[in-house]
Amino acid sequence: MNQQETFVAVQKNHQGDIISWKTSTGRVLSYQKALMEVESGAISGFHVVNEQDGEQYIRSNPDGDAFNILDYLPTFF
Repeated sequence: MNQQETFVAVQKNHQGDIISWKTSTGRVLSYQKALMEVESGAISGFHVVNEQDGEQYIRSNPDGDAFNILDYLPTFF
């Protein structure tokens, strides 16, 4: 049985914005590719939100754990 991937680390730019993601299988995804995979259900634990400014953002699914948010994922280079 194939287990869904999840995000385990992020890469940020000099402004602190997430620009790419590392999955539980070691794949590195651009932000756009990560959006597509979250929307298709290939990545678990996250969802896509459409903001009023027209941008789409990846958010962690609420689970009651305040430390289980994207800013707390480790970074990679």
